Amino acid sequence: MIDAKRTAEVKAIWDRNALLYNIMSTLMEGKRARTWHTKLWGNVGGRRVLEVGVGTGRSFQYYPPGSDMTAIDLSAKMLSKAKQNAKRAGVSVDLRQMDVQDLGFPENSFDNVVAACTFCSVPDPVQGLQEVRRVLKPEGKAVLLEHMRHDNRFLGKLMDIASIFTVRFMGPALNRRTLENIRKAGFEIETVEDLFLGGILKLIVATPRKQE
Repeated sequence: MIDAKRTAEVKAIWDRNALLYNIMSTLMEGKRARTWHTKLWGNVGGRRVLEVGVGTGRSFQYYPPGSDMTAIDLSAKMLSKAKQNAKRAGVSVDLRQMDVQDLGFPENSFDNVVAACTFCSVPDPVQGLQEVRRVLKPEGKAVLLEHMRHDNRFLGKLMDIASIFTVRFMGPALNRRTLENIRKAGFEIETVEDLFLGGILKLIVATPRKQE
């Protein structure tokens, strides 16, 4: 069951963040971001592709040619900027305001679903990932670039403490156990690549778990 109150709070935070989102992201990611996103989108193919958490459309430059692209975001203000950027860049994409916890698509709709640093902010990440699994074709894959809680006990505790403040004022939780959440949602993890700070940021490719 979706927590409507918390979801509305998250939406309000990202509406507020929309004005400075690109600047914030650039400061946090630096020059490494291009390499990370190139790796992410290098794993993406298929005819129909869904991007979850499109934000302002910073990913448009990486979209695979020839794919039928759909992209969603919870925040109307983020999406408004994405629409402007898509028009400016001449990118063909079906942009929709939508909650990943309740995707308005039929089952087996997409060949790939892509997300970059999205499930740190979804109120119920397992619910969101289950929805991703539902709309993926049985042979499809989820390609995720996500930051998560460090395995080191001390660093993990620091991230737990920091998350109290980041969730309330910035949106993302720094201490999500995203690999566990992916498995809980019914995926098999095919590959995991550590990209930054001993695995805080990972590139993950997962497929819907086969029914036994």
